[in-house]
Amino acid sequence: MKYLLMLAVAASLFITSPMALGFTDDAITKKQAVELALKEYKGRTLKISDHNDYYVVRILQDDGRVIDVQVDKKTGEVRKD
Repeated sequence: MKYLLMLAVAASLFITSPMALGFTDDAITKKQAVELALKEYKGRTLKISDHNDYYVVRILQDDGRVIDVQVDKKTGEVRKD
């Protein structure tokens, strides 16, 4: 029984997804996403949200408008929502 428990624990370590261990395939970090977004759209960062393939960076522009900018996690491509 003890052997089965040890085997189950060992197996769960191998089955654990890379995401759960903190490893991702993302080439762009949140910090980099903010920097890229602010290069294209000047202002102050209000919020950053993590979506499947991209980050959404919410920016308060100097004229008072709030915009959401998408930054692709793999390529760093910046586009406005």
